[in-house]
Amino acid sequence: MFTIDIHTHILPPEIPKFKDLFGYGGFIELCHRGAGCGADMIDDSGKFFRRVDRKTYDPKTRIVDLDESGVDVQVLSTVPVMFSYFAKPKDGEYVAQFLNDHIGEVVETHPKRFVGLGTLPMQSPPLAVKELKRCHSIGLKGVQIGTHIQGKNLSDKEFFPLYEASEDWGMALFIHPWQMMGTETMPSYWLPWLVGMPAETSRAVCSMIFGGVFESFPKLRVAFAHGGGSFPATVGRIEHGHRVRPDLCAVDNPFNPRKSLGRFYLDSLVHDEAMLRYIVDLVGVEKVALGTDYPFPLGEARPGELIERCPFDDEQRAWLLGKSALSWLNMKESDF
Repeated sequence: MFTIDIHTHILPPEIPKFKDLFGYGGFIELCHRGAGCGADMIDDSGKFFRRVDRKTYDPKTRIVDLDESGVDVQVLSTVPVMFSYFAKPKDGEYVAQFLNDHIGEVVETHPKRFVGLGTLPMQSPPLAVKELKRCHSIGLKGVQIGTHIQGKNLSDKEFFPLYEASEDWGMALFIHPWQMMGTETMPSYWLPWLVGMPAETSRAVCSMIFGGVFESFPKLRVAFAHGGGSFPATVGRIEHGHRVRPDLCAVDNPFNPRKSLGRFYLDSLVHDEAMLRYIVDLVGVEKVALGTDYPFPLGEARPGELIERCPFDDEQRAWLLGKSALSWLNMKESDF
């Protein structure tokens, strides 16, 4: 079956020293460890962040993995730590343009294997709209944004022009957790990634539902990473809260949160057969798409393995492996 992985991350092989360009720090750099040995991601003060191998920045290495795993197409997005929402707006625009141009070049070089998502200077919504349109002009099919923007939720009205422009330009949105809540109080056991990340994604889903985003922009095509995080498992509590405290929850959207189910997409990265079957039942098989978080360790090592283990019929598998992704991207299999 035609297979698309909507959740993969890529970096440019060389990243400028943005600190030297802008005169202040906080940016990520790549320090290569020798030919064929991968690289270390560090911040510009020298603090280690993550070790990555060649597949993180080398498209040819990725294609070898694609061929071995049976994935036809990867959707590329930057590593969320590169969002740089803290930067001054014009500096954030510069970073975004550098990253987007790189992804655009990879897609242009390998159009049958990759689809590109851009990143935006979300700290300035007008610049974000400007860069969204530029992303469209260089052939990217959507953009990835964080679950919050420096503490502002995605329900904030200042982001509505971006949603409107995304509708107008037919650009998909991929919402990915970052800067996880509670990190300072969860220093042990990798809890920011195991607890904070799912909560961040639920935060984004709930913000967009309660903020009336899906009501205001019915043509918006939004996908949430990691199977919607903790949202699917707590949707009953969320619905109950909306019902018993409408004075707090129904301020901007009077409708039951379940009305929004089926209006957004989830990736399949839930690591559990029962949960995958549940989210398919919850939002519909046409709204769940393969996602692996390639090439990082919390991802799915063999793409589609969880889908294969579940008792889906061929039509359901076709949706999960490719058709839902095509719908979200507004593309056809013949485009590849």
